[in-house]
Amino acid sequence: MVDVTIAVPTYRRPLSLARLLAALERLETDAEVSVLVADNDAEAREGIAVCKRLRGNYRWPLQCVLAPARGISHVRNTLVETALARPGMQMLAMLDDDEWPEPHWLDALLRQQAATGAGAVQGSILCQFEDEPQAWASYFDGMSDIRHASGPVDMLQGTGNLLISRAALQAVAGPWFDPAFALTGGEDRDFFVRLKAAGIIFAWSDEALAHTFVPASRANLNWALRRAYSIGNSDMRVFLKYGAGVAGWVREMGKIAAALLLSPLLFAILVFDANRRTNALRRMYRAAGKIQALLGRQYNEYSVIHGQ
Repeated sequence: MVDVTIAVPTYRRPLSLARLLAALERLETDAEVSVLVADNDAEAREGIAVCKRLRGNYRWPLQCVLAPARGISHVRNTLVETALARPGMQMLAMLDDDEWPEPHWLDALLRQQAATGAGAVQGSILCQFEDEPQAWASYFDGMSDIRHASGPVDMLQGTGNLLISRAALQAVAGPWFDPAFALTGGEDRDFFVRLKAAGIIFAWSDEALAHTFVPASRANLNWALRRAYSIGNSDMRVFLKYGAGVAGWVREMGKIAAALLLSPLLFAILVFDANRRTNALRRMYRAAGKIQALLGRQYNEYSVIHGQ
């Protein structure tokens, strides 16, 4: 049996964490599973309280640790460091605290990993809305399903619904997730760039389904545009960290110029098509985020928490 640690970062979402832990008890798998939760709230410690209530009657071995330094990079690093301290751990599966998996989720990830030899495998994520959004939401990250055909892929999209081997984690030096991205996001893309440079193979499993809850506070255009700005900002900061030579700079500057020059025109042309008009706005906001990163500014998206 494969020894898998399922790692969950949490911050002030006790109801969401309880839902996820309940879903993990319904897994249908032959793997040797343990669950590791890292609470990033050094004050209220609501995640630790949830685990304490469950421990003793929970299906899997359940451990909860405190990650006192605030930010998504710090809590993910705590999870990786704690998991690697277990000598028997072969695979680390990561789920965010606002997600929950289907019963066959873990075995689907493991099958894809065995079939491809990938060091990191991502599964698909389906959005579940508190308030159903309008059709334009399908253009926006954080409000649309994340899916890809199963098999090898060039790059992964996030650490929610991810399986990564012990060897892949040990192929890069810690901290695995750069603290510079602790409150901005983008720490996952930075991590994947480092893994790829280390020769790690990536794959996708569309059968490894997880769901993510989208609260009403996120199902609106204001949040969606801020999210687009944030992604542009963090993507450019990752680009600046590693560089990509002259060709890379030409491509990035071309994307920014195209968004700034063409999106306003498209916005005007599509004034009576709300869905496509908002997509033009998305491109403009993403380009604006990139420009701000070029000016040395960052957007702390993770300073605000949505959901419970």
